[in-house]
Amino acid sequence: MRVAMIGSGYVGLVSGACFAEFGHEVCCVDKDPEKIAALEAGRMPIYEPGLEDLVRRNVQQRRLAFATDLTEAVADAEVAFIAVGTPSRRGDGHADLSFVTAAAREIAHAMRGYTVVVTKSTVPVGTGDEVERIIREERPDAEFAVVSNPEFLREGAAIDDFKRPDRIVVGAEDERAADVMRALYRPLYLNQAPVIVTSRRTAELTKYAANAFLATKISFINEIADLCEKVGADVQDVARGIGLDNRIGPKFLHAGPGYGGSCFPKDTLALIKTAQDAECPVRIVETVAAVNDQRKRAMGRKVIAACGGSVRGKRIAVLGLTFKPNTDDMRDAPSIAVVQALQDGGATVVATDPEGVEQARKVLDGVTYAPDAYACAEGADAAVIVTEWNAYRALDFARLARIMAAPVVVDLRNVYRPEEMRAMGISYASVGRH
Repeated sequence: MRVAMIGSGYVGLVSGACFAEFGHEVCCVDKDPEKIAALEAGRMPIYEPGLEDLVRRNVQQRRLAFATDLTEAVADAEVAFIAVGTPSRRGDGHADLSFVTAAAREIAHAMRGYTVVVTKSTVPVGTGDEVERIIREERPDAEFAVVSNPEFLREGAAIDDFKRPDRIVVGAEDERAADVMRALYRPLYLNQAPVIVTSRRTAELTKYAANAFLATKISFINEIADLCEKVGADVQDVARGIGLDNRIGPKFLHAGPGYGGSCFPKDTLALIKTAQDAECPVRIVETVAAVNDQRKRAMGRKVIAACGGSVRGKRIAVLGLTFKPNTDDMRDAPSIAVVQALQDGGATVVATDPEGVEQARKVLDGVTYAPDAYACAEGADAAVIVTEWNAYRALDFARLARIMAAPVVVDLRNVYRPEEMRAMGISYASVGRH
């Protein structure tokens, strides 16, 4: 099939490359000429394991192409995806749909013949109706259908998630469009990935509901971690004890500094606003978002407490900046609030990250960057593990103790065992453990 992917950011580029790998002919479109030029030269605008090889292979086999103008791509396409950004709107927290509506208008003028227009971007309930209205208004003569096909990709594992999905959700209002989507995803038939065909609004809400539920698990275990510290329990054992219950499951029960990234913060906020507009507030999700916001700043206070109650004039090493490993994404990363809390306390912050330094420079001021953990920790009064990159899972603590001004480690991801750290003479603090 011929596919146009409007938007070549995280979702659009990964989805387009994977569809090309399935054998479809894909053109990824983006208005940023520098991004398209970089992609044509084989340079990725994001860090995602395996993406560079996947893109290069499909470009060489002429199944994947790039363009700055969607006209030709959409005219030739049977399916046109809208995969543009939907950031939180300034002022009210609603999803900003200006890129979606602009793409819909351009697609309307470029379509030739029956076209399935698919919203891949995460959008509030009813956005598909608006996209359909816009296209119908711009092109009353057009033959098309608007479908919702939300993405469920984890940054750092997106390619595997796309190729081996837990489910594929398709929101379609007519059977012809649903059949086109089934044909598009037919290469996944052998993986037995269930295709859930439902109404368009149901599909749109499914995406928000899924992210809100996962965010709830994270905030829940973080609050349990705080209680564990007060009563002398171990949050990792608690998480294992409840996670082995099949009704609960073990995923997203890892205590830490809170969630960040491109999805959970903005999607929970958008769901909250949608529910408020519908006069049906989602109180649990409101609390989840509030707990998460408070959590990040509280982790800065935890570091300060581990340093004797003050970091004024001290040098603090921060290991890991991105919101999770295997990505360069700094959006709403917990490290931002942690660093700012330390700086507000008078500390000098030195930081390192395997992939995120370039993006971190755009959002963090007054930070010195080091090439690795040891260069970062040299002369430091404390080292803080904020992101659990593999590079920080087997640190040489004897070496760290020699080069640090004080052997203080604050492990916000519970990578290490408290008893082993103390046996090495490390003053060690973690989350939800004693």
